Amino acid sequence: MADLNSPVSELKGIGSGRAKYLKKLNIETVGDVLNHYPREYEDRTAVTPIAELSEDENAVVVARVNDEAKNSYIHGMTITKARIYDESGSISVTWYNQPYAKNNIKAGQTYAFIGKMTVRKNGQREIQSPEVEKTDENGEWRGSIVPIYPLCAGLSQKVFRKIAAEALKAAGDSINEFIPTDIRKKYMLAERSFALRNIHMPENEEFLRLARERLVFEELFMLQTALLRIKAENGFGRKGIKLKMVSMKPFFESLPFKFTDAQTKVFDEISADMTSGGIMNRLVQGDVGSGKTAVAMAAAYMTVKNGYQAIMMAPTEVLAVQHFDSFKAVFEPLGINVALLKGGMKAKEKREALAKISSGEADIIVGTHALIQSGVEFKNAALAITDEQHRFGVRQRQSLSDKGESTHVLVMTATPIPRTLALILYGDLDISIIDSLPPGRQQIDTFAVNTGYRERIYKFADKEIEKGRQVYIICAMVEENEKIEAESVTEYSESLKNTVLGKRNTAVIHGRMKPDEKDSVLKAFAEGKIDILVATTVIEVGINVPNATVMVIENAERFGLAQLHQLRGRVGRGEDKSYCILISDNKSSVTRQRLKTMTSTTDGFKISEMDLKLRGPGEFFGTRQHGIPSLKIANLYRDMDILKDAQSAAQHLAECDPKLEKEENFDLRREIDRLSLDENIGI
Repeated sequence: MADLNSPVSELKGIGSGRAKYLKKLNIETVGDVLNHYPREYEDRTAVTPIAELSEDENAVVVARVNDEAKNSYIHGMTITKARIYDESGSISVTWYNQPYAKNNIKAGQTYAFIGKMTVRKNGQREIQSPEVEKTDENGEWRGSIVPIYPLCAGLSQKVFRKIAAEALKAAGDSINEFIPTDIRKKYMLAERSFALRNIHMPENEEFLRLARERLVFEELFMLQTALLRIKAENGFGRKGIKLKMVSMKPFFESLPFKFTDAQTKVFDEISADMTSGGIMNRLVQGDVGSGKTAVAMAAAYMTVKNGYQAIMMAPTEVLAVQHFDSFKAVFEPLGINVALLKGGMKAKEKREALAKISSGEADIIVGTHALIQSGVEFKNAALAITDEQHRFGVRQRQSLSDKGESTHVLVMTATPIPRTLALILYGDLDISIIDSLPPGRQQIDTFAVNTGYRERIYKFADKEIEKGRQVYIICAMVEENEKIEAESVTEYSESLKNTVLGKRNTAVIHGRMKPDEKDSVLKAFAEGKIDILVATTVIEVGINVPNATVMVIENAERFGLAQLHQLRGRVGRGEDKSYCILISDNKSSVTRQRLKTMTSTTDGFKISEMDLKLRGPGEFFGTRQHGIPSLKIANLYRDMDILKDAQSAAQHLAECDPKLEKEENFDLRREIDRLSLDENIGI
């Protein structure tokens, strides 16, 4: 008999084809099926009479089929039609390219039809491609609360519901309880087996509520426990390198600008940490352009002047090179040596860099993940800085700080995070916020339009280029994919040749290019040799070209609000007026709300609050955090009360058993380890 760890292929009805689609959703075992939670539910207990159907609203119609359904063929398409009747009237039901639908209904029988009613151009009403369910022998319909899952192309809701039912049956008694009994009793949590059964096949609204509460608590409790365990294992609060306060005057006088009050406040918090005798573990949040890098430079200067090395790790080679250039420009005139270490270096360059790092000749070392690889030895690193923290995991951050003895850790992000979420994701860090922008920073006008405006947008972009400015165009993917209506970078670039922009110098950049190729394109763009850069989100962070004034984002609905805000921050960096144009034909209410948020504010924290409200933290960054369990069902916007309970429970447990070494917590520790390994880096 199958259990939670059994391959999903052991479930009834799953062949190699379905297993392949499930793998796209990271579902490989029976347990993975049960942990793939519905995103919403449809109440199919209420029946709507045909005469009372509203356009584009999901409804259940219980009706009789009087005549047999018929297939017809128009322009290579199979159209299946039938007419259904109830006491209030009749309506057509239509399926497109589903010839087998004809076999699912028989004349003279009553069925439940679940779908949306639409009105055609000729005024005819019809229900398009409804799901069909049998009624009982008396023609009565006993509806249910039906889960709607996040799925990929190739898997239907109906198929996945059957898979979830099979997984529940197969799991049987193998669903273990790992939240300690006293915690479950204190917070009146349902058992895990009950919760999983009712999250996938809820018996009623109350059981669904209890199931969700249990699973939300579980997620948040596990996350907090994992972070508190990291604190315990890494000895947070232990003694660190105690630096002395030095004169910062030479550094500040070398800058072409004055620190804002917000930057000064955050640097004061950093210097207080580094001179305290403890180890600094601090997150610096700040909106795009708020001056986080300058604050990091100040911390590096203080470290070097105390006789130690400072390290800065960036998530991409492009960003690492940019930081290297800006650090060199500031520090070399001050007699401070800056070295670069990245994956794509030639053997000789790398040997020379490693020698400078180990000898101490390099005071500040800027690089990528290459910095945390074996064989990289620092002479006396006292400060480890990571940029764009959401791209790194807890373990990677720890690996960087382990390169020195009791190293201070400073992490930075330009993705504004609501404080509640920051406390969850970075529970092992103190938090500083740079909450104002330097004077003179350009306001960016943002517009949301449909594809009908493309020609006008191209003409506007052409006028900006005529003035000597530059343009970004962002697409959602690299290659054409028929199943996803997203613009392909390469195809898009080719299509520009047939527009008013065809005479302009256009280049392409995407994640699959080699680092040297990317660097070359970005260098040419920064030098003004390229008018239009057609790109994926590879340019989301850190790229600084003050001459770029137009940001066009195709398929804007495919990006998170935090991402859109980051992309918008690539323009408005110079003295010229800048513009961001979001293109989308998506008419969903969520998309409209999100785009309205972007056009109405440039405040990153307000935007992040809305992103959290609309999408939840599970998708907040677009990439999963490594080293801590991810959130699949909790939404911090509406689950704040459960969060407080989960935090209290985790803190109490951490006081009693910080490393989860007691026998009663073995199952909990094993589950946290399993979830963390699923995230690729174990805790």
